[in-house]
Amino acid sequence: MNRSANMNAVLLLMLCAFFWGACFPVGKHALGEVNALTLVIWRFAIAALCLFVYAKWKNMPMPSLTVKQWAWAIAVSILGVGGLNLGLFTGLAQTDASNGALIMALSPLATSLIGSLLQRKLPARSAVFSLVVCLSGVLLVLTNGELKRLLGFEFNHGDQMIFLGMLCWSLYTYLTQGVSRWMPMIPYTLVGMLSGLGVISLVAALSTEIHPLQESLLISRGVLGDLLFIGVFGTVGGYLLWISGVKQLGAANASLFFNFVPVFAALTAFAYGQTVTSLQLLGVAIVIAGLLLPRIVKWRQQGFNRGEARSVS
Repeated sequence: MNRSANMNAVLLLMLCAFFWGACFPVGKHALGEVNALTLVIWRFAIAALCLFVYAKWKNMPMPSLTVKQWAWAIAVSILGVGGLNLGLFTGLAQTDASNGALIMALSPLATSLIGSLLQRKLPARSAVFSLVVCLSGVLLVLTNGELKRLLGFEFNHGDQMIFLGMLCWSLYTYLTQGVSRWMPMIPYTLVGMLSGLGVISLVAALSTEIHPLQESLLISRGVLGDLLFIGVFGTVGGYLLWISGVKQLGAANASLFFNFVPVFAALTAFAYGQTVTSLQLLGVAIVIAGLLLPRIVKWRQQGFNRGEARSVS
């Protein structure tokens, strides 16, 4: 029974990784017709509506919080949810989907390093190893293998925007651990979607060059499908699948499946006819190796210790 449940969790997390990875090339395709802020507004509106219906279906009441707690939850949501999507989809308009997925693959490491920094303790050696290897893979792609671009800090503006969005998401992930102690995840995510929707709508309203309503009335069926996929599957579906997988396998094991996001992003980009270079595939392989190798060594060490303990007994 437990083995079957674990296998189901693995399948759910693989599906989650596919949804998240596919969002990069799907979003890139949609940005050919709509502005990045229009796309984000659609994403938040669809996700908020789906989460509201889900919460009602599950009879989930909104928590009773103090004004300070509500303010903190909204502020963290604006930083993480709003900052991520603003940086991600603004950046995708100016860079490749595979680049974006590779940069976002650094999020678990960035979260770990942010935690070490805020807690004033040195990161584990395995985390440092992963960071060095993964950064090497990402920088190889972002610089197109040209050392002079790295030395001159000449990076694509879109890559820089996505990197900032990744840092916002990593800080949000760390801060969410505290918020989750007094606020359930589904209501918290709904607050995040509504906060992001409000901020991005305000930014769009203050801009004279962005017209979300007019763009929405003119979008094609294909791009409408893109927006629905990102909102329903890439946001709500991905989140619910992730929660289910984490409950069964634990956060440490579930985080391994985040490594498949850039793989699925590259495969989906190829299916969309977007360019996927051999250098990008090499970068994906290096990032995955940097994330998995320390864990494989740890598992083998644990297995060796268990075997040694049996032989002694």
